Amino acid sequence: MQALMPTTLTARVVWLGTQPDPVEKLVIRSVPLTEMPLSFAGYAGESHAGETRPSCSRVLKQHKRGTPIRNVRQLAVVSAEEMAEVAATIGLESADREALWAWVGASLVVEGIPDFTHVPPSSRLQGPDGVTLVVDMENLPCQEPAVTIDKARPGMGKGFKRAAAGKRGVTAWVEREGVLRLGDVLVLHVPAQRAWRG
Repeated sequence: MQALMPTTLTARVVWLGTQPDPVEKLVIRSVPLTEMPLSFAGYAGESHAGETRPSCSRVLKQHKRGTPIRNVRQLAVVSAEEMAEVAATIGLESADREALWAWVGASLVVEGIPDFTHVPPSSRLQGPDGVTLVVDMENLPCQEPAVTIDKARPGMGKGFKRAAAGKRGVTAWVEREGVLRLGDVLVLHVPAQRAWRG
């Protein structure tokens, strides 16, 4: 039996971006790209690139802050459909759609997979040339996008964290090198296992 199973669900790449500055600057802004060559370290020049990273507040129960750990947060992948819901909830105009993608620090915006933020951890998104991203887990909403949104559209950032809960997308890392391009269709592969009963 296969450990990973391809599904009939696909995601079309509608936007690519890179976040050159670290979030510690308290402003997030991804720069649009037309293609994204990916190595095992992610996208060169991206603030989240690297095969390892210093541990952060998300894993304090596992590691002391700053401990070198495997980087499973190379890319931030969001759903165009879910981001549209977030934008509507906080009152952004549809003209700000692509700006929102940049303000949340998206690396990759896809459309076509329902409930995208909750695809199972360890799922794969595989592109036409074989480039493969492994989904780590849900990317929980943080304050930095709210600050960035508020600077661009005063008063609209304050509701971001609540609006983005369960819709913030996922973090991912590169399993197989390759190139992502606008318009690429990615196939979703999911783990072939039953749900955990804990």
